[in-house]
Amino acid sequence: MLAIEGLDCFYGDVQVLRGLTLSVAPGETLCLTGRNGAGKTTLMKAIMGLVRARAGRIVLDGTEISALPPDRVPKAGVGYVPQGRRLFSELTVRENLEIGLMARGRGKPALEAAIALFPVLAERMGQRSGTLSGGEQQMLAMARALCLEPKLLLLDEPTEGLMPSMIAAIRQSVAALKATGVSVILVEQRVEAVLDAVDRVAFLENGQLRETVSAEAIRADRSLIDRYVGIGH
Repeated sequence: MLAIEGLDCFYGDVQVLRGLTLSVAPGETLCLTGRNGAGKTTLMKAIMGLVRARAGRIVLDGTEISALPPDRVPKAGVGYVPQGRRLFSELTVRENLEIGLMARGRGKPALEAAIALFPVLAERMGQRSGTLSGGEQQMLAMARALCLEPKLLLLDEPTEGLMPSMIAAIRQSVAALKATGVSVILVEQRVEAVLDAVDRVAFLENGQLRETVSAEAIRADRSLIDRYVGIGH
């Protein structure tokens, strides 16, 4: 479904991604992890066209999206929730969701499907998004991205700064996406927080993919997390 082949990305003269090759199957949830500076967010931005590839390519369902301008990538079926969520804080929950619908010309069925994953938002439709809790804001950002009816959803640090109950709610919603057939790539340093919701974990180090391991294998041997992310994450 998603194939990343030999990707090189730079910020100016500094190379961040080095020959990175990675694939995600339809309906699969992949956790992307590694220490700070490993290239996780850069890879997300490269998929979205916000950082251009100098070598390699990114293909989604047969379409080379790395050749598209950034505004065309969501229309090709990629939803993105960046770190920090980036909601329109002065707009209501409904208005934020309607912006998501406009990005790909979707209507009421897409809105209803997104809300079904996050029932609490149905009670907040007229509330300004800036007054929501951190967990509710994360749910809104995810629901807004799902209003695109994406084939692939990218989540950058979705549990950051959230209390344990909200982390559990986000984890449950990610797991529920599997039933819809949406593929998910989520960046998460706290692998333990999302392990029950993912199929595989990809470890990045110095802009390279070092290892991809099943969630089951990590549950059996947690030493990989310490090796690539560090004790305490």
